[in-house]
Amino acid sequence: MKKKVTTTDIAKMAGVSQATVSMILNKKYNVSFSRETIEKVEKAAEELGYHKSECRRARKLTGQKLIAVFCPTLTNPYYVMLLQGIEEIAKESGYTVFVCNTLRDLKTEESCLRMLRQIQPMGIIYTCNPSACFQQEILALSENIPLVVIKNRDLDMEVDVVELNNAKPGRLMARHLLELGHRKVGFISPPLTRRQQQRFQRVEGFMEEFREAGLPEGVIVKAADEEVDSRVPGMDSEYKIGYQLTKELLKEEKGITAIAGLNDMIALGVLDALAEAKIRVPSEMSVLGCDNILYGKLKDISLTTIEHFVQQKGRDACEIIIKKIHALTSREDEIRPTSIYHIEYEPKLIIRGTTAPAKVRRNFSPVKK
Repeated sequence: MKKKVTTTDIAKMAGVSQATVSMILNKKYNVSFSRETIEKVEKAAEELGYHKSECRRARKLTGQKLIAVFCPTLTNPYYVMLLQGIEEIAKESGYTVFVCNTLRDLKTEESCLRMLRQIQPMGIIYTCNPSACFQQEILALSENIPLVVIKNRDLDMEVDVVELNNAKPGRLMARHLLELGHRKVGFISPPLTRRQQQRFQRVEGFMEEFREAGLPEGVIVKAADEEVDSRVPGMDSEYKIGYQLTKELLKEEKGITAIAGLNDMIALGVLDALAEAKIRVPSEMSVLGCDNILYGKLKDISLTTIEHFVQQKGRDACEIIIKKIHALTSREDEIRPTSIYHIEYEPKLIIRGTTAPAKVRRNFSPVKK
C-alpha cells in the first residue's frame, strides 16, 4: 500500500518547518513568506503527490476557526472579564476560543506555545505581557498568525496591542485619597517581581502622586512574598493576600487612615480584615481597589475602585484578530497591507461607599516650638 504523504514529508523535501508547510498549503498565513518559499513548498507537495483535500481534512480536525487565548490565571475575575469580552465577539463571528491557562508558570507557557503547532489557531490573544524569554518566539508567530497582546505600556513589541498605562490607575487611586485628606496610607500588593511589571507600575504611580504632593513617606507598601507566585493560585489567593497583609499592617503601623488594594480582590480581603479588627469603613478607614469587578458593586460592599473597561478590552482584542484573519483570507495578492493596531484606555475613578474624608483625630497635639 502506498504510504500516505504528510506535511512533515513535504517539510523535509522543501527544507522548511511543518508549520510553514501547513500555513502555505492552506493559503491562510502566507503573508510573510517569500515567493521562493511558497514555490518550494508547492513543488514538493506536487512531486510527492500530496492532495489539497488531505490538507483540508487535517485543517478541519485541528479546528479551522479557532482563536487561542493565553491567560496567567482564571482565579482573578479580571481575566474572566477579559475572556467574556473575547468570547462575545468570537461567538458572533463563528469562532471557537481555546484557553491556555499558564498559571504564571514558564514551563506551562512553553507547553502551550508548543501546543499551537497541533491546534493551528487562526489567531492568538495574550491577555497579559508574554514572558520575556518567549517574546522572540511570539514575535515570530505574529509574522504568520494574527496576534494581539492586552498589555502594559512598558512592553516594547511590534505587535497589535490593547493596552493600559498601569501608572494611571495608581495615580487616580492616590489622588482620590489625597483629596479626601489622607496623608498616611497603606498599599497592599501581590509579589512585586520583575515578571509582573504591571504591579510595579500601579504601585509606582500611586507613590509618585504622594511624592508630588510633598508626602514621600506617606505610603507604606506591603507586598506578598515572591513564593506566592510560584504556587498554583486558588480562587481566594488574592483575597487572602489582602486579608493577611492588612492584619500585619495594622500591627506594624499606627496612624494609617486608608488602605488601597492593587486590585478589587485584594481590597475585599482588606475589608474583611478591618471588619474582624472592628475598624469601621469608611468612617475610621477608607478602602479602595482597582478593576471594578462584580463583587465590588454589591450594595453591602460598595467598593470605591478604578474602572479601566476590562471586558471592552477583550472585545477589541478579538475584533482586531478577526479583522486580520479576514484581511489574510480575502486577498489573493502577493503583496498585502501591513497595519499595527494600538488601542489605549483611560481609567476612571468610581466613587462608592468605602472612601470618605480622613478622620480628624481628637487626641492630636501640635508640636511644641
